[in-house]
Amino acid sequence: MRISAQNQLSGTIAEVDLGAVMAIVKIRLDGGGQVVTSSVTRNAALDLGLQVGQPAKVLIKSTAVTIGVE
Repeated sequence: MRISAQNQLSGTIAEVDLGAVMAIVKIRLDGGGQVVTSSVTRNAALDLGLQVGQPAKVLIKSTAVTIGVE
């Protein structure tokens, strides 16, 4: 599959918290231990068969990144 998202980070699923409608998925990135958290629909998490310990890619589209400072 070819996709337009250029920012692709490899990691391992560290946590999947299935709620009634949404799922919170935490992915520990390779080579540094940083964790990226994503909210996806419960159905998407189930359809993808997300499991702790499973390798995964984090895809970041530049229009969906927000930065804040004080």
